[in-house]
Amino acid sequence: MSLCFAAQEEWIYLHLPRLLQRRLGANSDGHVVFADVTHCRMECCDVPAETLYDVLHDIEYRKKWDSNVIETFDIARLTVNADVGYYSWRCPKPLKNRDVITLRSWLPMGADYIIMNYSVKHPKYPPRKDLVRAVSIQTGYLIQSTGPKSCVITYLAQVDPKGSLPKWVVNKSSQFLAPKAMKKMYKACIKYPEWKQKHQPHFKPWLHPEQSPLPSLALSELSVQHADSLENIDESAVAESREEQRAGGAGGEGSDDDTSLT
Repeated sequence: MSLCFAAQEEWIYLHLPRLLQRRLGANSDGHVVFADVTHCRMECCDVPAETLYDVLHDIEYRKKWDSNVIETFDIARLTVNADVGYYSWRCPKPLKNRDVITLRSWLPMGADYIIMNYSVKHPKYPPRKDLVRAVSIQTGYLIQSTGPKSCVITYLAQVDPKGSLPKWVVNKSSQFLAPKAMKKMYKACIKYPEWKQKHQPHFKPWLHPEQSPLPSLALSELSVQHADSLENIDESAVAESREEQRAGGAGGEGSDDDTSLT
């Protein structure tokens, strides 16, 4: 099954995400641990692969189009194609918001691109009291060019949100939040070339590593963030707020305004 959006007389096709659960094993208390796995594929008929790749990398632009972001920044670089960064995001109310520290790597492969990340521990960025530290077990984007002005993106995320989420959150994520996020990404891609021309058009350290202002960091200063070392939050009984119920309906699309992308 797929969704399609009309934009500038073109179409994109969004295959609805599959929300699965993968059994990871048992923690120290003997409880079975699962991680949510989201798989999504989107065909963009009027977005070049290199534009989508730039949008996913450009942290300043993400603050413009990603309405879920609370704070995001790069911390340090490990190699010419790997860095460490911080990202925190809003969860559906009244759930607690989440954050992650991830090691990200990327690789251009001719006309195609791949970006991968997983959670790590950084000594200067421990878990915060006002947020739940989630774990990206493995998250990635595969961008495949299908023509000079078209591409396909495949998104796979295996994430442990560190807690038991209520059923309404899982349903909302698969039926509404994930498709809406992909649609917003597409709209951001359409507007990116114009935005970039006004905001350091030649600054792309993901393509030109000599431009990176980040300090270097040795891999030995990091360690893999294991989910069982973090506090588990039980939010399975949390009821959906009236505000979220309204946003989840047809009126929710009204918040998809992208007029701020200037």
